Amino acid sequence: MTAARGVLLCPITMRLLLQSLFFLLLLLLGSCLHPAVAFPKGCYPSEEEGLKTFRCSNAQLTEVPRDIPNDTNKLYLDFNQIPFLPRDAFRDLPLLLELDLSHNAIARIETGAFQGLAEHLHSLDLSSNRLVSVSKDAFSNLKAKVNLSNNPWLCDCRLQELIRVVELAADSSGGIVCDSSTQEEHVGKAFLQVIADTDFCNVYKKTTDIAMLVTMFGWFAMVISYLVYYVRQNQEDARRHLEYLKSLPSKQRRSEESSTISTVV
Repeated sequence: MTAARGVLLCPITMRLLLQSLFFLLLLLLGSCLHPAVAFPKGCYPSEEEGLKTFRCSNAQLTEVPRDIPNDTNKLYLDFNQIPFLPRDAFRDLPLLLELDLSHNAIARIETGAFQGLAEHLHSLDLSSNRLVSVSKDAFSNLKAKVNLSNNPWLCDCRLQELIRVVELAADSSGGIVCDSSTQEEHVGKAFLQVIADTDFCNVYKKTTDIAMLVTMFGWFAMVISYLVYYVRQNQEDARRHLEYLKSLPSKQRRSEESSTISTVV
């Protein structure tokens, strides 16, 4: 009786074991085909108007996330605390069309931050950040329409050069206001209004040229002063020596006079 029961239990045990192995295999295959992606808290992918979108709005981010899907078309990083954009911050997003970085704390943009986006990106929003001065090289070859409004800009030649190389987003130019300026009367005014009458880069060049001229004149005056001093000093020494010779006996005086004259000549 006991032997018969053991015979019946073996097939059942084998079947349960096989079922367990089968389900474990399915789980392993599922994890390989659909790997889990740990997005930053507050970030999620979606699809909007047929475009793959990745939203991280108001997610308390302090840097650009690294695990953004590389087929993303629209990226929203607005209303965070991102302080700066490092080089190659978006290089793994070759299909990116729109990038919203508005309402952050961005105060510095490294050259090459938008590297890899030149071909496809057509909208870049950097409004409401803490940008004071940015090199034009940071936007090199970028064809996107850029919103630079509502930043504490320093109005100078550097900003003027930047405005010349970027294409401003529609209706955003009036928001580029001088928070500070090399000329106090421009503070609080729209930058495009200011540069209609003032060329910051030419003013800087003129100031530099004047400084160089003043420096050269100073050196020239020093050289002339030294030459005048040197000549006068030699003349005074020669005069004293001649007076000394006059006080000597005639033969010795003639000999030393000729020596002095040949020396002076």
